[in-house]
Amino acid sequence: MTGKVAQRLKEIFAQVADEKWVKILALEVRTDHLHLFVSCYPQMMVHKLVKAFKGRSSNILRKEFPSLLKLPSLWTNSYFVSTAGNVSSETIRKYIEAQSKI
Repeated sequence: MTGKVAQRLKEIFAQVADEKWVKILALEVRTDHLHLFVSCYPQMMVHKLVKAFKGRSSNILRKEFPSLLKLPSLWTNSYFVSTAGNVSSETIRKYIEAQSKI
């Protein structure tokens, strides 16, 4: 995802985060994946949060960018989640921001 699609994706993610009371600490969109660092309540069910981000963005982006309809799906079922217990939030944020330079 690049250009206007990537920008719109960031807007959609910000809206979902706001609705779910989640703070986006860092977000980098690459052509074939993204890195998202969030702060949320420990009681939050992460799989539901991921589903909200993926579901809403897929629905909206496919409506607004018909060229994406040729893809069998916008997202795969997989994702990686980890906590930031042993690494500082600043280190993770810098790592994610550095992804845009690769």
